[in-house]
Amino acid sequence: MSDVTTKLIVRAPAATETKVYLTPEVEKNLDVRLARIEGHVRSIRRMLAEHQDCNSLLIQMAAVRAAMTQAMAKLLEGHIETCVTECVATEEGADALAGLKKALAIVLKST
Repeated sequence: MSDVTTKLIVRAPAATETKVYLTPEVEKNLDVRLARIEGHVRSIRRMLAEHQDCNSLLIQMAAVRAAMTQAMAKLLEGHIETCVTECVATEEGADALAGLKKALAIVLKST
């Protein structure tokens, strides 16, 4: 019988690197918009709990949808100005544009 030695290789976890994709201005703008939308949704939930009429609820929900549409437009604009532009400059433009097309298809399908 032969002795078999098994080596256990333990690897340290890779350092997590955070890649920033948007400019600080765009990120701040989106955060403010989303906080406003979050507050608006809370108020709609309150309206629902208070048994307000359907028309009022629908009007407020449409306002939230419009605000989300604007937030998505701002995000797409920021994405084009940063990610896509950077990829085009580094000759990875085809992949960036393909990804953008997929994202747009999803966004436009849900509107």
